[in-house]
Amino acid sequence: ISAVLLFLAEKHSLYYIYTALSKPVDQPGIYQFTAMGLLDDREIDSYNSKEQKKIPRQQWMKEKMQEDYWEKGTQSRKSKEQWFNVNVDILMKRMRHNESDLHVLQWRHGCEIEKQGDEVKFSKGIDEYSYDGENFLSFDDKESQWVASVDAALPTKRKWDNVPILNQYTKGYLEKECVDWLNKFREYEDLKLRNGSPPDVHVFAKRSFSDKTKLRLTCLATGFYHKDTFLTIRKYCSPLPEDELESTGIRPNHDETFQLRKSVEISEDEKADFDCFVAQRTLKGPIIVRWGSRHFYPKQLPVHSGCILYIYFTSMCVSWELNPQPFALLTQCSTTEPQAPLCPTFLKRVNFYKAHRSEKRGVL
Repeated sequence: ISAVLLFLAEKHSLYYIYTALSKPVDQPGIYQFTAMGLLDDREIDSYNSKEQKKIPRQQWMKEKMQEDYWEKGTQSRKSKEQWFNVNVDILMKRMRHNESDLHVLQWRHGCEIEKQGDEVKFSKGIDEYSYDGENFLSFDDKESQWVASVDAALPTKRKWDNVPILNQYTKGYLEKECVDWLNKFREYEDLKLRNGSPPDVHVFAKRSFSDKTKLRLTCLATGFYHKDTFLTIRKYCSPLPEDELESTGIRPNHDETFQLRKSVEISEDEKADFDCFVAQRTLKGPIIVRWGSRHFYPKQLPVHSGCILYIYFTSMCVSWELNPQPFALLTQCSTTEPQAPLCPTFLKRVNFYKAHRSEKRGVL
């Protein structure tokens, strides 16, 4: 059993989001400019126009990233804040909007990957701008050109597309540099997650609202960090088809962990034949909670249990095909801020853009 390693593709993402308001808002916690980094939708750093300092939001970020990373990151965020202040005004004039009204300019860029075993594959890159909540301009990674969502974005598209080296950099950042940072951050994060607690798994039931002769059996896993955690409900050690289950999907908890629950309606006399099966790549094996019994771990399972052998060698493969959410089951535990496309690292090749403030794309 310990020699069996089963893998399916894991999906991971790294995004940076910048938000600028056209004027201050006198509300607590709302700043004229904010920026944040998100690793797998979990905040890892932040910056706002009041504190004007890039700060870690995860303990592993604080421990692993050197002081100069935060110092250079702070300067980069300050530069972007100035760029946004200028361009919010430009867009307001272009749109002929009243300065007395509140307007919002946002920028999101980053990448997503798929990991299968030791192989990491670039999935997609996103570099997009929005104005007042509507799509404004986005980068087509495949064609290496900008796409204007509205007529007001056409001048910007033409200006940026006329500088091919900038578009080449943007594509390279999304497909290579961003992926490198994503992998680095995940490596640091995984050290924490591997030492974390396993998810709490609960099974409970209540009368069905639609049919009083049936029970609604629910499996809940909560307190986990990995969004690729796999959960299913089984009958006689065999996973039920996903189309028979009702799922909430992955949802966030208040403490930056996640939860997932799935339910199925069953006959009351069948309840002893069902269990909840949870697998995660940071665990040595699955967690199983039988209806009416405590959950247990693989190290506690008797070797002669045919059901357990079926779990390891058969049931998981079936589950992967039934469940659209990929995961990996492991039987044993296995310098500077990322440069935004506005700040190319190969400055020798793009010295021309120094004339456009600190943001090499220049104004919108």
